[in-house]
Amino acid sequence: MKEILISAGPKATLVDTPIPKPAPGQIVIRTVIVGANPKDWKYAERFGTKANQGEDIAGVVHEVGEGVVEFKVGDRVAALHEFSTPYGAYAEFSLAWAYTSFHIPPNTSFEEAATIPLSAMTACMALFSRLPLPQPWSPVSSPLPLVIYGASSAVGCYAIQLAKRANIHPLICVAGKTSWHAETLIDRSKGDTIIDHRVGPEGVVAGIKQALRDASLPETSLKHAFDVISEKGSWKPIVQVLDPHGSITNLRPIDASEFPSTLQRSRTGVAGVHSQLDTRDWDKDFGYVFFRLFGRGLEEGWLKAQPFEVRKGGLNGVEGALRDLKEGRNNGKKYVVRIADTEGLS
Repeated sequence: MKEILISAGPKATLVDTPIPKPAPGQIVIRTVIVGANPKDWKYAERFGTKANQGEDIAGVVHEVGEGVVEFKVGDRVAALHEFSTPYGAYAEFSLAWAYTSFHIPPNTSFEEAATIPLSAMTACMALFSRLPLPQPWSPVSSPLPLVIYGASSAVGCYAIQLAKRANIHPLICVAGKTSWHAETLIDRSKGDTIIDHRVGPEGVVAGIKQALRDASLPETSLKHAFDVISEKGSWKPIVQVLDPHGSITNLRPIDASEFPSTLQRSRTGVAGVHSQLDTRDWDKDFGYVFFRLFGRGLEEGWLKAQPFEVRKGGLNGVEGALRDLKEGRNNGKKYVVRIADTEGLS
């Protein structure tokens, strides 16, 4: 089969590789669509690797491993590939664990499904494991304000939808030039609002305080925040308004001295859902449950896929897609690649 190996640059090299075989609990997927993520080029540059780091898979089950009962050959599925392991999504055939896969409902395209696994699971881990907030099957019955900084990002947009499913409002969303999509997801009748981060830190602080007043809530009621951006001081205006005994989660490590010592801090990642350590089995269970909820949410319509842009050239277009992500030319849409568009495939 053909697959892409990504190295620093980013540079993508097309190579021939044997089709993988599934271990117990795994499935091999004939990849139809792969979603590109910023981590794909960042990982290669940080660690100097040359590997197939694609994580967002959408395709058709080709083979199942021992013990797999939920999926069969021919099923339409989406899946999260395990970080730092072979046979990622940038290939004709990809490998995934069954518990981090879900059935694609008939009303959802492969392209839409490929926008879900990594970003939506990151949002879930942040909201319902790291903060943690009430989960979608135990929705709250009274106002529970939440700041989402970076709400127009892929992770932020899924955070909005999942928080809404748990009836968490008002959602105080900080976004920028691509806030148009976040606007389609929030519920202003429940006090949700969007603050443009380009007003500067003082303007963001003022906007958060105003949102709380508009919802007839005291400033001390803000106890939860999800900082999706986690760079260039994005957390600083949040900390000025957040209850000192509240909780904040970031996607990147932040110096502890930046926060009040009383604040509950955490870093959100999704690697835990693939942890083989017994001490992290709760994250594996967490992943199993929420991946199945994604399929149901898509089928019922309350979970909407991130807007996407199909890049030309199939696997040969991966390098350009990652370069555009690195250089900030993305316009708020998920870059996806159709494997069948790759020149030279049989």
